[in-house]
Parts: sequence; C-alpha cells; structure tokens
Amino acid sequence: MFCKLLCRPAILVLCLMAVPIETAELGAQTPGKLASSVQPFVERQELAGAVMLVADKEKVLAVEAAGWADIAAKSPMRNDSVFWIASQSKPVTAAALMMLVDEGSVNLDDPVEKYLPEFRGQMVAVERDAEHVLLRRPKHPITVKNVLSHTSGLPFKSAVEEPTLDLFPLAARVRSYAMTPLDFEPDSRYQYSNAGINTAARIIEVVAKVPFERFLDERLFQPLGMKDTTFWPNEEQAARVAKSYKPGPNNQGLEETKISQLFYPLTDRTQRFPMPAGGLFSTAGDIARFYIMLLNGGQVAGKRCLSEQAVRQLTSRQTPAELKDSYGLGFGVGPNSFGHGGAYSTNTSADTQKGLIFVWLVQHAGFPGEGGKSQEAFVKAAHAAFDSAPK
Repeated sequence: MFCKLLCRPAILVLCLMAVPIETAELGAQTPGKLASSVQPFVERQELAGAVMLVADKEKVLAVEAAGWADIAAKSPMRNDSVFWIASQSKPVTAAALMMLVDEGSVNLDDPVEKYLPEFRGQMVAVERDAEHVLLRRPKHPITVKNVLSHTSGLPFKSAVEEPTLDLFPLAARVRSYAMTPLDFEPDSRYQYSNAGINTAARIIEVVAKVPFERFLDERLFQPLGMKDTTFWPNEEQAARVAKSYKPGPNNQGLEETKISQLFYPLTDRTQRFPMPAGGLFSTAGDIARFYIMLLNGGQVAGKRCLSEQAVRQLTSRQTPAELKDSYGLGFGVGPNSFGHGGAYSTNTSADTQKGLIFVWLVQHAGFPGEGGKSQEAFVKAAHAAFDSAPK
C-alpha cells in the first residue's frame, strides 16, 4: 500500500485508499430539473447533449444527463459519459505541484531554472517584427509561481506542438519552451499559456523522479477514487467518450467533428503523450471528487491531500494587483469562486460563499443558434434547486 508522510508536521498521512464520497448514481440517465433546463436546446439541435452535476462539500446532490452522446447512433448521454476536459486539466496539474510545495520539495518563488537547468539564460523579446527580434535578459528568471499563474511570458505553445499538442514527450516539449524567447517581462502581464502549466508538470517529474502521469495516478486519482480520469481512455472508457460537435453549415444544426488538438486514436499510448495543460479525459463524478476535496480545504473523509494553505494559494488571486486578470495557481478565481473551463465548452466552478460545485460537461467546438446559453440555463436551474436546500 502506498502511504506517504508529508514533510511538514501540519500535513496528515495520505494513503492510496480511495476516500468514500457519497454520490448520486452515475450510470443510467436520470431526468430531472437540470436535464429539463437544457432539453429545449437539444430539441432545437443547438446542443448535442450534456452531463450536469451539483455537489456541496459533503456529497453529490444531483447528476443528470440530457440529449445525445452520439447523435447519429442515437446513443443517449449518460451520467458516466467520458469527456475531454481540456484546460480543466490545469487545476489538476497545479494541485499536484502544490503537493510538492507542501512537502518542502518545491518553492513557488524559486526560479524554474533551479529545477529545470535548460531554462538558464532564457531571453525576453523586447522588439519584434517581420524582419527582426531584439532580445535581452529579463529582470528576473521565470518562477514556479509565474508558470502556474500565466505571468511568465511563455507563449501559449511552441513551434513543435503542431499539428497536435500531444505528439512529443513532456521533456521535449518543455525543452522547446526553454529555447523560445519570452513574450514579455515576467510579472508584467497575464498571458494564458499551456507552456507554463506543462513546465510545472515537468518540475513534478524531475523533483518526484516519476513520470507525471504516474504521480497523478498515485497521489491524486487513486486516493480520490477518480477512476475514469486519464490521458488515455482505455477501450471501455473510449466507448463512453461523448462525440464532439460543431455548428453545421450556415450555423444551422450540428456536425460531428474530432478534437483537433489531439492525435487519434485516443487510446494510443505509443504516439500520444500526456499533455498536463489540457489532455485529461474525465467524468462528472470524478471532477466532483476533486472539487469536493478543495472545498473541504484539501481533505475528504479525514484523508488530507493538500494543506489548507496550498488550497488557499491555488484558489485565490495570485496575479499582480495592477493586472485586470484574476487568476490563482491553475484556477480562474473570483471574490467567492474558483474553477476553470475547457476548449470544448466544459466548465466547473465552486461557489465558496454558497458551498456549491457546478460541473458542466459537453463536447462542443462552438454552438449554433442559442446553444451557447445552455450552460447558463443549467446554472440557473441548479441555483433554483439547491441554493436554499438544507446542508
């Protein structure tokens, strides 16, 4: 059994035993107020289907599915349908790195080059046009906090991450970032960056001396019981992956599409590599387990995954006050909320004031008609049903 005693005295023992979290049945479709709120969008062919979940700090309050996982095959969406959650992977990667911060193995204020020497001597571009690029040394090297809060100056991706984001090992991709000039002085701007989050994951590999995907599995997914969260859906999970859709011709109806950022087949472990900034597949139930842990200050059922301080750092503003963008460490944050969305329209948010978690899983590269309002309809129905529910 894998048990690890974290270095700081305030941190409890974390064991490889899935913590019990009371959940609603996640198998068959369960119609109700949540499904009814988005059914009109399905009927107008503006939304293929959705899985919606509401939870509080203790349990899943409701999980419902609406519409189709595969329109052509007439396969209904199920509560346990699997989705590419894209950038919802970022909070997971950030939480994993904060485990090493809790242990004292990583310091957020350290320069990245302390852990990844290939970043030594990285330059920042101060002038750039079609004819030249003028470089100089940045005022300070990028830090671990910079890469987690999108204030490093790293680009969204590097030139090697074409045509998809998952074709090279993590170490090779991160080395390409180190060879790329920064777009701006660290801390001077906010710029959303897959490269930054991937760099954080590479730090985990180097410090923990295990592949990133193994660290996630042993330290986060297994302890929380996130059995369907993976970079590579197996054959059974792949059969549950909801089809992806985009608006049809003239913005009418829906047309099946592929996830353009990923290489197919999705089950291929020989040509596809983990993409920490946006490569995970998951289910509503698994995502709820992760957010319930965070809403409980880093623990569930007496098992601690993160310190309360680490959770506060993850879920509170870390971007400089003079910048308009409010971002934590791997999370978008507001005065009373934290969460993240994904490229194909998935979204999860936690309302810290009301103690509620809202998971919205769809697989859409855009919506025709009024389809983009379907998430709002779900959230409105969820608030109406659970804001005043007894806790």
